[in-house]
Amino acid sequence: MEGKTEILFDEKQYLGYNRYSNVRRFILGMFFFIAYFWREEHDKNGEVLFLMGVAIMLISVLLMFVLHLHTKVTDHSIILDGLWTSKKVKIDLGSIVSARAVPSRKFLLSRPVYNLHRKGAIKFYCRGKEGVDSDGLVYIIGSQMSGQLVELLKELIVKNKSTAPSTSGED
Repeated sequence: MEGKTEILFDEKQYLGYNRYSNVRRFILGMFFFIAYFWREEHDKNGEVLFLMGVAIMLISVLLMFVLHLHTKVTDHSIILDGLWTSKKVKIDLGSIVSARAVPSRKFLLSRPVYNLHRKGAIKFYCRGKEGVDSDGLVYIIGSQMSGQLVELLKELIVKNKSTAPSTSGED
């Protein structure tokens, strides 16, 4: 079947699972709840504080269903699809020289990013303990299954190099 490619790796990352964002929203929500209970009179101003705390907690729950990054790996490419208006990014595996897992100490206190070009690298991540770093044009892709992704990419890079079309002029 032509045009149909098999997906070898598939991972979805949601905004609501980003640790840094959750901590920020939790602290802000707790501030509103504490301010509400600290007031001796629960008048209309106090009710607004309580409703703001509830609204922030509800937003946190709803964000657990908002897709931030969808990573797919096929035989010849990595496809990264993002939020509503983000364009789909397709990375040809032929352009990747190597892939390795990198620790994500920077990811713990970072906001989710999609297609962020910074310091010579293109970054895609939401959460995870490790990311995948590829040589050539540098891509940093956050993943909860980085070991699995790195092994698959290494296999596909070797496979694509061995099956590269020859430059002979045969018809």
